[in-house]
Formats: sequence, C-alpha cells, structure tokens
Amino acid sequence: MTAAPEFVVAVPTRGDGARGDWGPGPAPRPAFLTDLRDGAYGPFDHLAQIGRAAEIAGFHGVSVPFDPAGEESLVVTAGLLRQSRWLRGTAGFHPGVATPVYAAKVAASLQRFTGGRLDWRLAIDLDPAVARAQGDFAEGAERYARADEFLTIARGVWHEDSYTYEGRYFQVLAGGFQAPLSDRPFPRVHLSGTSAEALDLSARHADVHLFDAADATGAAGAEGGGLGALIADLGARAAGYGRAVASGLVLPVLAREDGAEVRAEVARRAAAGTPVPALAGSYEEVAAVLRGHLADGVTTFVLEAAPHLEETYRLGEHLLPLLTEEVPHAG
Repeated sequence: MTAAPEFVVAVPTRGDGARGDWGPGPAPRPAFLTDLRDGAYGPFDHLAQIGRAAEIAGFHGVSVPFDPAGEESLVVTAGLLRQSRWLRGTAGFHPGVATPVYAAKVAASLQRFTGGRLDWRLAIDLDPAVARAQGDFAEGAERYARADEFLTIARGVWHEDSYTYEGRYFQVLAGGFQAPLSDRPFPRVHLSGTSAEALDLSARHADVHLFDAADATGAAGAEGGGLGALIADLGARAAGYGRAVASGLVLPVLAREDGAEVRAEVARRAAAGTPVPALAGSYEEVAAVLRGHLADGVTTFVLEAAPHLEETYRLGEHLLPLLTEEVPHAG
C-alpha cells in the first residue's frame, strides 16, 4: 500500500521579509510618545504565527533549516512544537557542531516535551567556507564517514543503557540512556544529496531522503535518468541493507488562482528583485506537478513559499485540498 503523502512548510530562521528584527529597523518614535518601551512583538512571535498557520492550514509539519546566519533551528523547532498539538518539526543542524551523545540527549528531551514529534535533518555537505566558520575542517567523503558514526552512536545511546563505540571520529564508553529519556521514539532522520556517499548514507540511516528542485527537473543521477533514477538508486541501496527509505522533495513554489494572477505576481517580484520560484502556476497546475512527483515515488513535500505566513495560509486553503482530499491528518 502506498504511503499517504506528507506536506511540510519551510519556516525561515533569518526573518520573513522585513518582519522581526532581521529587516530594516523600526521608524523613529514620534516625539509626543512618552512610553518608549519596545513592543512585545518580536521575531519569534512571527515564527510562532507561521507555525500556527501551518497547523490551521492542514500541513503535516514544519521544516526549520540549518542556517549559520539565522536563528538556531533546534530552538525555533522546539518553540513551534510546544505551541502546537499535531505538527511534526524537522530541525536542521550540522553534525560537526556537537557530539552525537549530546545531540541525542537534546533530542530525547525535546521528544518528551513535544510528544515525540521531532525530526532531524542533517546538513552534511556544507560549502567549505561555511563549514570552517563552524569550526569544521572535514572534507570530501570524510564528512559522510563522520555522519555515519554520528548517527550510529546517537541511535546506540538512545536504545542501549550500556553502549560502547570506538570510531575514528567519536568514542563512547558504557554510555546510553535509561527511562524515561529512552521511552520516546528516536527522531526520524532526513538526509539529502545525490552523490554516491550521500545516497549510501541515507540507505543506512535515513527515514526520508530529500531531493531538491534541480534533481526533479534536471538529468541527475548516474544514468542521467532524473528524479526517478535517483529514487530507484536509493531504493536499491536501502534494500541492500534490509531497509526502505522514503523519498522527499524540497520545492520553492508560487501558486495563485489563475495564470493572470501568477503573471502579475511574477512581474511584481521581478520589479522588486525578489527571486521567482521555478515552480510557478495556478493551484491546479502546481497540484498536477506534485501529482507527477507522487507517481515517481515522492511521499514527502517540503514547500518553500515567501512571505511565509501569508503563503502558508494560501497554500493550505487552495493547494492542499487538491492533493489531500482522502488523506487523513498526521498526528
């Protein structure tokens, strides 16, 4: 039986347009005001509104990316999950910034606080300048070997109360969690990339492998077969380890009622210097593209649309009903 698709909305960690304190500063207060205290509404209040919009609009979850110049994704994800009842939250982070035992301990607490709704998305293949700015000087295939150890240990200490591991990058001696920390499920792991190392790491560890828009439209894959070939390659690798890995797709989207509205919005964004997503069309047109990816084997869609608050409501009201008419809400 084919798994029901999951629809996830991306949440920004570096502001949403000019909102919060990431955009231009507030206008000077008029001289006649005597109360000079800052307002109570800040950047995290806006992020909370996006999370609330995602839950109201019927999305299954939110994805908070790793961004060295943005807010810490685990903090943002924790806040969004604590204020919601049904959403899953995927926190992106770099496996070089903490030991796997510490990362697992943080995740165990977040799973307890949120009813087991935390997922992980590891950012492994960073730009070298970004990685070094994070204190990470691993290169090439070494990054994936370290991530393999990281995930092996994180799962090990979660499921065993006397766990020992001797690796090249990490060592643990008689570690591990006991109840109640170990009572919640381990976070679902999201990985990405199209290299042989990336696909093999997912085959061993991922619950969901995320491809991107370029993979969906280009001739990616060893045989130039595009997304279908990549999904087949991933499936064969996972089967070799006795596992199955779901396939996901990260898509920047712009959807409107009809072509005229789409063209008007594209023109407005072009005039403002705002990037226009490659997937732009009417709700029906965008839904048709997503149905095609469903047929390819994609079961998780991470939709990126800005400004995030307004577009989350828009996509939830007009696009999701075209795709989830018989899909129960994930809880």
